[in-house]
Amino acid sequence: MRGRTLKEHINEKMGQPEFKRAWVDLDSEFSILEGIIKARKKAGLTQEDLDRRIGTKQPALSRLEKGGFETAKIETLRKIADALNLRLIVKLESKNAQRPAI
Repeated sequence: MRGRTLKEHINEKMGQPEFKRAWVDLDSEFSILEGIIKARKKAGLTQEDLDRRIGTKQPALSRLEKGGFETAKIETLRKIADALNLRLIVKLESKNAQRPAI
């Protein structure tokens, strides 16, 4: 018997309004996290390399990449973007905007 994939599990849970609301609320954080990790890897940088570029220590970036956004500051995200030769864009959207399905 084959187990469910993560995608299948999430799609099933999306039928629960409380789960869907929580997922949508975290969507921007997941997007930022994914962007940082992909850009860092594309640049061929380790966490330690990026830490040196932004002037912090590796555990701080590790926490951020594991989803520790609650204490992340815009300035930190801007430093990361600069170190990766990217532009940080922060925008507000209606909560009623359509979100892409998984």
